[in-house]
Amino acid sequence: MSLGLSPAFAQTEFTLNSSADFYEPGDLVGISGVTQSEQIVSIQVKDPTGKTLLVRSITADNSGNYSLDFKIPKTATQGSYIIVASVSIDMIPVIKTITVLVQDKIIETASSPTELGSTEVDDSVCGTGTIMKNGKCVVDESEGGGCLIATATYGSELATEVQQLRELRDNQLLNTESGSAFMGTFNHIYYSFSPIIADYERENPMFKEVVKIAITPMISSLSLMENANSESEVLGLGLSVIMLNIGMYLGVPAVVIIGIRKRI
Repeated sequence: MSLGLSPAFAQTEFTLNSSADFYEPGDLVGISGVTQSEQIVSIQVKDPTGKTLLVRSITADNSGNYSLDFKIPKTATQGSYIIVASVSIDMIPVIKTITVLVQDKIIETASSPTELGSTEVDDSVCGTGTIMKNGKCVVDESEGGGCLIATATYGSELATEVQQLRELRDNQLLNTESGSAFMGTFNHIYYSFSPIIADYERENPMFKEVVKIAITPMISSLSLMENANSESEVLGLGLSVIMLNIGMYLGVPAVVIIGIRKRI
């Protein structure tokens, strides 16, 4: 059965493995796999509560091998952890998922392997703007996809600016109540107009360049949020970034216009 992959990728196996099926808090987890040569692979790890523990982007070597080691915190929630690896093929994410068990002491039981090592996931594993379809996460066309405007502007979901936005969302905003509430409201508004703008960018290169000039300062200012780890830091730095952008996009033009009118 065809999975809708491009011929070039169909010839390359995309795999994801972990160094073990069971870990204890504080253990080092090794992730490895095979994909296309020098392919960028995005790794996401979610704890049993659905909270994102890790988001990383790594590049496969010339042979297509990739690997990543990360440490499970000693205070980590115990239970099943979902490890997701994704690559982008024609701007559509292709997903591989495995599940590992984290607990204080490994106890052998009569449970079947499918109960302990199930790789079945639901739509919650897929990022914003994607849904589970035929066992993989694909762009949700009814919602328009992920960072639509940034992807159309910079040409790829793997662009540095798009990765920055995605990691900010997963690592900072969605890990706090205020950030999650903001993303819920933001997504409702954003997906109401972003597909139209993204489509027009693809049709009009001049408009695409205008959008790039307009949003690049905003994306640069969002780097201030990378050090926000707590609820108070997300709120404080978030408000600071909002005020900074208001100043850049409204305050500066207003001062320029007033200055010009005074000289006339």
